[in-house]
Amino acid sequence: MNVSDLLKNTVTKFPKRNALVYLNDHWTYEALEERVIRLANGLARKGTKKGDRVAVMFYNSNHFVETYFAALRIGAVVTPVNFRFVGPEIEYIINDSGASVFFYDGEFHDRIAAIQNGLKGAKVFVATGASGPGFAMDYEVLVAEGDTAEVHVAVEEGDPCQLMYTSGTTGRPKGAVISHRAVMWNLVNTMLGREDQEGEKALVIGPLYHTAALNNHLTIQIALGGISILIRRFDPPHVLETIQRERATTISGSPAMYSLLMQYPEAQRYDRTSITKCTAGSAILPLETKRQIEQFFPNVKGIYDVYGCTEAAPTLTILRGEDSVRKEGSVGKAMPFVQVRIVDESDHPLPPNQLGELVARGPNIMLGYHGQEAATREALRGGWLHTGDVARMDEEGYIYIVDRKKDMIISGGENIYPREVEEVLLNHPSIVDAAVVGLADPLWGESVRAFVVIQKGGQLTEEMVVEHCREHLASYKKPKIVTFVEEIPRNPSGKILKTALRERPVSQ
Repeated sequence: MNVSDLLKNTVTKFPKRNALVYLNDHWTYEALEERVIRLANGLARKGTKKGDRVAVMFYNSNHFVETYFAALRIGAVVTPVNFRFVGPEIEYIINDSGASVFFYDGEFHDRIAAIQNGLKGAKVFVATGASGPGFAMDYEVLVAEGDTAEVHVAVEEGDPCQLMYTSGTTGRPKGAVISHRAVMWNLVNTMLGREDQEGEKALVIGPLYHTAALNNHLTIQIALGGISILIRRFDPPHVLETIQRERATTISGSPAMYSLLMQYPEAQRYDRTSITKCTAGSAILPLETKRQIEQFFPNVKGIYDVYGCTEAAPTLTILRGEDSVRKEGSVGKAMPFVQVRIVDESDHPLPPNQLGELVARGPNIMLGYHGQEAATREALRGGWLHTGDVARMDEEGYIYIVDRKKDMIISGGENIYPREVEEVLLNHPSIVDAAVVGLADPLWGESVRAFVVIQKGGQLTEEMVVEHCREHLASYKKPKIVTFVEEIPRNPSGKILKTALRERPVSQ
């Protein structure tokens, strides 16, 4: 069985049941399947074949879902692209992945047009709302061109399904190759851990270019005949109004998302009684926040903390609601079909409550990094995925994350790798040295703080540095605070002393 079979199976059982809600439109499973088949045949007519990479840059919408399942139906590998990326970031992903087809929201057309000539392998461009002459064809035209004949392509469980890009500590994103088998086993693990049931009405708020939203939120609902209520972009009043209108039962998101919802001044105007399940990821949900969520959603029966990473498709552990108080700060136990260990620097298992690196193995782990053999060997050495997270495991098998991957910053659920921002800063002609660390942020969890050394006689301001970053990076990666310093502290081997930088007061 492959991931595309999940939709085909559900159609046979619940053809008239609603599958998707987007804005004010609804699609039944039957209607969704027809559009997927048409789009798959349209893609095949354009020459797309098994193994080709299909890049997708949409907001959460029916277009993303249709394109995803259509590409999988013909054996293509889907490469989601962060819609917040700017030109150079998008260009890197398309070229590194080797994508030959690029689907995107028409709102991004100018952004894509500016880099189109630099996209080496992309031959087919498809955009929503495209009209008139241009390099992109209209999405609905491609759907209409495809017929409804069943698509027959042999797609095996071990074949690549997704090419999901995740930044590395070098600053260059790496494409994790996720097989159909990995996605399927992730579904089994996550459904057991979260106690998912058939026919839920789930808000899909996190962007579908992330494995959590795509594999844990959308795909599970497709598998179980649930309703995926797609939120185009997070906005508290829109989310609350949607909960009330659609009688949503499940909501998932980062701690920052829950805080924004609860802080919305007019939240009490909306009926939130339909919500019975909450899940949280990207950062640990504080116990006090959980208590606030239970008051905000008075009928919630459980809050689930989910921990994982892109390379694991993504779930590794889940903490159930009944353990929240007893195991405060934990991310729960390993999933039934995942093994986890805490190991020392020589990869030897450590006893309970000893700090070490969390490693994992199981059928949900990636095949490797696309085109990066050395990085793959390092990440999967000894047959275990090395997460880079410092953690401990107690006597009952509950995992506690002590520190995150290297120096990664998590802001509003988005991963930001300092080295990527540092490279952009160092490309500025007036900056001779730079370092980036995370800064505690009461709303977003963390924000970016940059330490910058400018050349003698330079006249840079904080606003100029931020603007430079905005031109080369997604907006959420730009520094919130820029501190100008005489030099960046380093150890004798030249490594930046980031612990010392994190301890500096913001006034310095």
